[in-house]
Amino acid sequence: MAAPIIELRGITKTYDDGFTALSNINMTIEPGKFYSLLGPSGSGKTTILRLIAGFTNATTGSILFEGQKINDLPANQRKVNTVFQNYALFPHLDVFDNVAFGLNLQKRPKAEIKKRVLDALKLVQLPGYANREISEISGGQQQRVAIARAIVNEPKVLLLDEPLSALDMKLRQDMQYELRELQQRLKITFIFVTHDQEEALAMSDEIFVVNDGKILQSGTPVDIYDEPINHFVANFIGESNILPGKMQADYQVEFVGKTFECADAGMKPNEKVEVVLRPEDLDVTTAEQGKLVVTVDTQLFRGDHFEIIGIDDDGNEWLIHSTNPVRGGKHIGLTFEPEDIHVMRFGEKEADFDARLEQYEED
Repeated sequence: MAAPIIELRGITKTYDDGFTALSNINMTIEPGKFYSLLGPSGSGKTTILRLIAGFTNATTGSILFEGQKINDLPANQRKVNTVFQNYALFPHLDVFDNVAFGLNLQKRPKAEIKKRVLDALKLVQLPGYANREISEISGGQQQRVAIARAIVNEPKVLLLDEPLSALDMKLRQDMQYELRELQQRLKITFIFVTHDQEEALAMSDEIFVVNDGKILQSGTPVDIYDEPINHFVANFIGESNILPGKMQADYQVEFVGKTFECADAGMKPNEKVEVVLRPEDLDVTTAEQGKLVVTVDTQLFRGDHFEIIGIDDDGNEWLIHSTNPVRGGKHIGLTFEPEDIHVMRFGEKEADFDARLEQYEED
């Protein structure tokens, strides 16, 4: 494991009105990786970015850069640069002068500025755009100019605050590929803020899931998707069927009134749990062959699959992804493998859990 380039230790941020935006945040960022801070609006992810950038101060805790505490270091002296959501380009300057802005402030020699600006534009695939006006280029090109302006200063860390949110879907997907490829080519650390879970899963080496000012889980995209730690993460990352259950023994869990083999262990017998089954892990078969039986309620064609809503005998909705359509009102069976069942420790109010579980228990 490489020595961290950034560490946040016990960071809390409380504003003058008493609102706590972040509570005891601990993060370790390694050099040369693509990280995403993922969470809903107001979760605290942009506040983390602003703390690293030096745009706001922590109430308690330490921020370290290459082992040195930087809490009191001004933003312009930190070896990080930020690409903002609205790009913050200067409309009265052309592309060249936008990218050169920071170097001009540093009073670098003109020959050096020219070389570094043209090199940066080449890196973001905008050679020949130096003389263009900002109003003459597209949204995706403006984003690349903003990135060129950031990387021309040779930061060790690039902070990106939802830079793709204003783009249309096709351009957004194209820019995801470009950003990831650029990060791998530059070999510098990217910290990317987003509320889009598909974006985070597609681009990241590691994800921090943030909600209510806390980091709920961190790990690789595969870890986060396959092994969510609680109800919020399972529901926020991808689509899930989440049901109350009870562990019967190691590798056995009960839900919807039946006991199933699973791949999880280490919990107590009769411990209350939540069970996650992803819709793509449910295979459609005949009602007679299914481990569960549902009645098809609705379905939508999503291009590469059909999205089916099925209702079981207890009134639970099941989300199913299938390559083939199914007639509405038809009874179908659902099968799945033990490793498709993910068991999470109970994470909701006791009364709510008991009410959900009661419907499966015999009188």
